[in-house]
Amino acid sequence: MKRIWRFISGLFQMRLDTSKRIYGLDILRALAILFVVIGHGIKILPPGNFVRNISMYLDFDGVSVFFVLSGFLIGGILIKIVENNKANFKTLWNFWLRRWLRTLPNYFFVLILLVFILPLLFTGNIEDSLWAKFKYALFIQNFYTEHPYFFPEAWSLSIEEWFYLLIPIFIFILIGLCKIKPKWSILIVSVSILCFVTFFRYYRFMDLPELSKKEWDLLFRKQVITRLDSLMFGIIGSYLAFYFKATWVKHKKVLLVLGVLIFCLEKYMHHFMGHIGYGFYMSVFSFSVVSLATLMVIPFLSEYKTGRGYLFKVFTIISLISYSMYLINLTVVQEYLLTLFPEDLKRLSYLRYLSFWAIVIYGSILMYKYVEQPFMRLRNRITK
Repeated sequence: MKRIWRFISGLFQMRLDTSKRIYGLDILRALAILFVVIGHGIKILPPGNFVRNISMYLDFDGVSVFFVLSGFLIGGILIKIVENNKANFKTLWNFWLRRWLRTLPNYFFVLILLVFILPLLFTGNIEDSLWAKFKYALFIQNFYTEHPYFFPEAWSLSIEEWFYLLIPIFIFILIGLCKIKPKWSILIVSVSILCFVTFFRYYRFMDLPELSKKEWDLLFRKQVITRLDSLMFGIIGSYLAFYFKATWVKHKKVLLVLGVLIFCLEKYMHHFMGHIGYGFYMSVFSFSVVSLATLMVIPFLSEYKTGRGYLFKVFTIISLISYSMYLINLTVVQEYLLTLFPEDLKRLSYLRYLSFWAIVIYGSILMYKYVEQPFMRLRNRITK
């Protein structure tokens, strides 16, 4: 029995190397994924349920937080690359390879589960329209069209991957072909994308009648062409942190308070606007406001380097497994694994809700250890 327990505990045991981590950003990443999973978990609980009512107040826009944080981290990497290396294809390829080995293994692991394995286990046959699902392998399922119902979490990953692909190309063209200094190239690309996407949302909104929540969600919130600007807020943050370090941290406490306040007010605004219709503000500027609020808290959190104690470990672990949590919590866990509950237990909403969280967390630990980490080690061996 002890051997079995050691084996099981060993499967989930995580060794934390915090020497290169920034605790403040781990907190932000952990909060973002908790917001997402709380929002998705609401549908498990019946209307009027106490936990559901509490969860409604914690259902913030975690995906936008992820976008800005990703833009900030990748922007910092890009700035160091272009400042210290030649802007050529070899440098660009090395950047892409490191990004792809970080993001694609987990994604394709879940995609294969959803396309081939889980349908076979749960329904006895592989679902039709495999060609439509092939778009997910190229991340083109929601470039400028509505995201399909299948694997709904993938909408944000598509935006991230196009960001990794396109933004470095634009920056390298300005540096390598146009001979513009890296400092100006990064700023030009960031501001240009931010303005273009905001204008595109305005242009699309002017051609549409009054929007329902579903239409707003599919036509504005979940498309590559309408959301790339959220990541550019993060790039601008990394630009300020690198080139104007003193200014970046000078008012970090004031910016933290203002950012949290704006973030909370925007949630109230979102709730209020949702009752009167998804009009101009919601379609054109709401994403920018959330992104700006997230950017404002990063100067403080990026300077919060280390932590200690149990809470520190919890935030760090959740941050590490956040990508896996995002990939499996909705479709894999809710739409497939929770259906294994016997019919007489499905009415026990609290039990299903606790099981949902347990499966998401422990499943994500396994995915992080046995899918993500091996490819990260491979990445470190074959790239700079």
